[in-house]
Amino acid sequence: MPVHSYLARPLEFYGEGIPYLKNIEVKGRLIVIEGPDGSGRSTQIQSIITKLESDGHAVVNTGLKRSELIGQGILEAKQKLPLGKKTLTLFYAADFVDQLEHKIIPSLQAGYIVLADRYIYTLIARSVVRGLSNSWSHDLFGFAPKADLVFYLDVKPEELFHRVFQKYGALDYYESGADIGLSDDLYDSFVEYQKRMAREFQKMAKQYHMVRIDGNKPLNEVYSSLQTKIDQYLSGV
Repeated sequence: MPVHSYLARPLEFYGEGIPYLKNIEVKGRLIVIEGPDGSGRSTQIQSIITKLESDGHAVVNTGLKRSELIGQGILEAKQKLPLGKKTLTLFYAADFVDQLEHKIIPSLQAGYIVLADRYIYTLIARSVVRGLSNSWSHDLFGFAPKADLVFYLDVKPEELFHRVFQKYGALDYYESGADIGLSDDLYDSFVEYQKRMAREFQKMAKQYHMVRIDGNKPLNEVYSSLQTKIDQYLSGV
């Protein structure tokens, strides 16, 4: 059982939500860490989980492609290049809603802190960058509950390239924008794609109350910025 207890409040959605969940109350809190591959999300999340649990908080970690029902299907589908832009978005939407019903909402009801390694914002940005309607993309994910805190780790594309290549030795086909023909040069395509993604996040920042964190700084400084803001928020809940 969670050591910390928060006041129960109605579950709020970004859009129409899920009809049968509209009247439920939750006691947990939803915190999102956004950012591109190579931004240090996973490292920061593990450090945050360790700190929160040591402080007596019960934490559940979630993220993209983790649905037991859909996650593996996305990985297999992405190997069959190229995957249609709307098909790709709908695959991820199905993955998200499965986790929402079976993991995220039950955890929030039980009073856990749900720490999300990316959320609907990445999915919206990806679909818009690929040419899908902005309104269609935002409306599609209107079933998502509103997050309590949203952080965006902002890292320069050129720095991302070096981090990703150093870690994996290669660039991901979709994370480089290769599927939308930005450039015949994979490096140029990667940089341009990441710039477009960053612009979409800048546009969404106000609407979704995102807190920008300079991900170009050393890991310990990034962690300090994140954890300080999380602690400040939780101390007032």
